[in-house]
Order: sequence, then structure tokens, then C-alpha cells
Amino acid sequence: MKHAYMGIDVGSISTKGVIIDKDNNILSSSYIWTEGAPIDAVKKLVAILEEQFDKEQYKIVGTGTTGSARKLVGAVLGATMVKNEITAHAVGTTAFYPDVRTILEIGGQDSKIILVENGVAVDYAMNTLCAAGTGAFLSSQAKRLGIEIEDIGDIALKSEHPASIAARCTVFAESDLVHKIQMGYLKEDIIAGVCNAVAANYLNNVGKGKRIVSPVVFQGGVSKNRGVVAAFEKALGCKVNVDPNGHLMGAIGAAILAKNSSARRDFDFAIENMEFRIREASCGKCSNNCEIICVYRGDELIDSWGNRCERGSINPVA
Repeated sequence: MKHAYMGIDVGSISTKGVIIDKDNNILSSSYIWTEGAPIDAVKKLVAILEEQFDKEQYKIVGTGTTGSARKLVGAVLGATMVKNEITAHAVGTTAFYPDVRTILEIGGQDSKIILVENGVAVDYAMNTLCAAGTGAFLSSQAKRLGIEIEDIGDIALKSEHPASIAARCTVFAESDLVHKIQMGYLKEDIIAGVCNAVAANYLNNVGKGKRIVSPVVFQGGVSKNRGVVAAFEKALGCKVNVDPNGHLMGAIGAAILAKNSSARRDFDFAIENMEFRIREASCGKCSNNCEIICVYRGDELIDSWGNRCERGSINPVA
């Protein structure tokens, strides 16, 4: 039976998953909303992946997790590889764009930039305060303008005179957008201005001080917005590549990392029928007073983390 590898990327807004073969071909994929419940989202995601997966020809022998909930989901899935999203995105992107030098990534609530040299991530930055350069900002402005988020890009490209929208932060951008509406600007000009503001905010904050070199690859949910892609190309003066699977690249990278790892463990799709609980334990054995996260499958402790020294260690029973 052929070997396959699963990658899961769990973020605050969305949960992404793929199953790949040894040549990085995607056998199953899905993108769903996390809705504040990462374990439930992963159960749902795994069920969707299973429906697309050919169990007669393949078996999953390695699983990788990434994203903000990577440790939790890794424990639940019995992952053979758990890696941060910077590494996962870099590995996934360089597998398809070996010459990439700059990776732009914008998701629902966060964004990041990764600089690559010789196929290795050498520097990165993430947004910490402002949401004006994220998908959440685009979504809220689309709602304000009474249009579907999926239509923003196409409408923006119709503009001949994009409005100038303040890009310093969400508050200023929204205030300026309302002012432009009241002044009677054309909707497509306002939307184009919003797309330009997203790109400008990203470059002024996340990309500040970074040397952005071509080839550039843009990924994350916002990369599907043609208006923002055009705004980046104008601002950077170079072509911006958008992969059809760019919104899944973190999950793809996690799957590739699992494939390249020597660790092997067959994956059981029956996870959707299992019950998991999360509990916090306070150590109190020293001044650190660590809050330790414990993950249980039924009554069985399967993983824990959060302790800063051995005194706070809580190990699963072998």
C-alpha cells in the first residue's frame, strides 16, 4: 500500500488540511472555519478529508500540525511532527517555488512575511497590533459597503481612480472610508482604495525594514483577492505569484515535514468519534507557578505542556 502524509494548519479563524503522496501531490484537501473550537474543527476537517481519501490505495503514516493550536491538535491527532507556521509555510512554498525569496502571507486576523535564501527561511516578521492589513479588515469593509467579500477583487480592478484610504491603522482607515462614502466616491474607487490600503499597511508594518526581493509568492486567504494582488504588484514593482493552493500552504508544509521526518505512525480516522478534554493544572512547586495544559482522551492523559522545569512535568502514563 502506498504511503500518504497529512498536514493540519489550525488558526484562530480557519482550519486547513491536506493529505499528500510521496511526490507532494494533493490527495485530499479542505478549508473550514475554526469557530473558536479547534478540536471540533479538526474532527470535522478530518471527516471531510476522509471522504476524499482513497483508503484502498493509500495509508497515512505521518501527520504534521502547525498554526496557533498546533500543540493541542498535535496531541489530539497523535502527530509525528509539530512545527511553527513560519517553518511550515517556508517548507511548503519552497517545495513548489524553489527560487522564492519573499513570502507574503495574509490570513483572517494575522499576517507574516518570510525572507528566504537558498531555500531556507532566514528572517520573518508578524503583525502584532494592527488589523488593517488582514482579511478581517477586508471582510468588515465589504459588509459596510454591502458587497460580498468574494467580489472585492473583481470590483477593485474596475477602478480607474482609486480613492486614497489612510493605511496607518484600522481606526483611521475605517474613518477615512466612511468619509469617502459620504463624499460620493464611486464604490469601485473606494474598494480599490481599500485594497491599496491593505497592501500599504502590510508593507509599512509587517514588511517594515525588510528587503523584499523577487521572486515573491503571496499566500493566505487574502491572496485570492485580485485587487490586493494588483496593489502589491504596483507597490513592489514586480510580479507577485499566487499559487492556487496558497491558502493551504501551511498545511502542505506540515505534511511535507511529516513526510521528511523519520517518525512514523499510522493515522486512525476514528478520531472523530473520540472525546477530548482540556484541563489546566497549577504547579505551585516554585515561584514560576506554571499553568500546565493537560489533554485527555476520555480519562487518559495523552499530553501536557507549559512547565518551565522538571518539577512541573506531568507525563502521560505509558
